Amino acid sequence: MKNTVMLIPRNRHVVAGFCFAAVFTASAGVVCAAEPYPHKPIRIVHGYPGSSSETNARHLAQRLTEMLGQQVIVEGKPGATGTIAADFVAKSAPDGYTLLASPSSVLGSTPHLRKVPFNTLRDFAPVAPAATFSFLLVAHPSVPVKTARDLIALAKSRRVAMTYSTTGVGSAYHLATVMFALQAGIDLLHVPYGTSGSSAMVDLVAGRTDLGMNSPVFLLPQVRAGKLRAIGVTGARRMASAMEIPTIAESGLPGFEIAGWQGILAPAGTPREVVTQLNAAIQKILGNKEIQRIWEDAGLEVIFATPEQFTTTLRNDYERYGKLIQKIGTGIEQ
Repeated sequence: MKNTVMLIPRNRHVVAGFCFAAVFTASAGVVCAAEPYPHKPIRIVHGYPGSSSETNARHLAQRLTEMLGQQVIVEGKPGATGTIAADFVAKSAPDGYTLLASPSSVLGSTPHLRKVPFNTLRDFAPVAPAATFSFLLVAHPSVPVKTARDLIALAKSRRVAMTYSTTGVGSAYHLATVMFALQAGIDLLHVPYGTSGSSAMVDLVAGRTDLGMNSPVFLLPQVRAGKLRAIGVTGARRMASAMEIPTIAESGLPGFEIAGWQGILAPAGTPREVVTQLNAAIQKILGNKEIQRIWEDAGLEVIFATPEQFTTTLRNDYERYGKLIQKIGTGIEQ
């Protein structure tokens, strides 16, 4: 008697690949077995070529390849301040083979600033944060301030608002500075530049703007060369790579704290066991001393968290930025 084999088409909601059934008319039985994850290459998609998000994704990909026994590829899908990459992953099959490497701003603040084709809280399964990082507030040396306390006092004494440069309207750096100004009760005038930040740096170093907010790895070389003066970092702790720079809370604005993160996310609906497996692998990688040194050199700090903890962080950031943007309203364009 002939054996009949029936293949069930792959379903986007099936765990890690596909489950197949073999129907044997002789034995009158059905056998179904899912292939173990992963059984094919994995891709990590990012939206910022040349950024630390891409660089760190490549470090993770290299080590995940070794740990999982399957090639992990990093793929760029730039455009629309990271939302093209995020939307691509949100609409991908939730099988663990397409992941997103994203900074917090793409999912936290951007959806409150413009219409995006995804829902931050519904369309993603947070896997693991990869790093956390503070921003750095700096002043041109001609501005007579050394601390946040000095800056606040000077801003309150001036009739004309001091200017500050960032990479653009609605950027994490813009929102962090707005948050600083609101908490300090001062007025500052925003001068937005392109996302690369190079023009903002040129004008700040030249003294055409008074203040600036950006990534420490971008600003620290100028601070150490004496071309800019560090006022403080925005996070809760000093940076390991620049312990001499106080936090803004220490420097004169108690309670101030805001930081960014980079993380790995999967499409919503990705099987729990796949998310757990990826989280465990990433946390093991982050425990490596070499990775921690690489992160520190880039002004980043390793962060360990379960998928549940990362989900809470994502939700809190989304809601926090939403409230801030709603509060400043049309002032976002200033």
